[in-house]
Amino acid sequence: QVQLVESGGGLVQTGGSLKLSCVASGSIAEINYMGWYRQVQGKQRELVAVITNPGKINYSDSVKGRFTVSRDSAKNTVYLQMNSLKPEDTAVYYCNADGTFHRSDVHLLEPFNSWGQGTQVTVSS
Repeated sequence: QVQLVESGGGLVQTGGSLKLSCVASGSIAEINYMGWYRQVQGKQRELVAVITNPGKINYSDSVKGRFTVSRDSAKNTVYLQMNSLKPEDTAVYYCNADGTFHRSDVHLLEPFNSWGQGTQVTVSS
């Protein structure tokens, strides 16, 4: 199985910056994409930014121009640089990765779609 560990959340003032990190670990064969989602209690989880293996990037309209997603493929790590933060950015941010991993016991390659535990980002007014 593939595990994701997120870090970098915290409390920041309006206009401040945070950088989130997500590291995927396990017998990974290939990661098709890694992305960031966020969720406010009582609302649906929404896409923030996704970066694919070839480097295609998608941002939600609400974060375009303020957030930047990047990836270190060698480290199976994705980052989210968040600038000009607003109170409406307050949410739990989740990392998501999709790909394939090695099932060594039966010599199989199996798909995975894993989520991190989430990290809280709070932006004060």
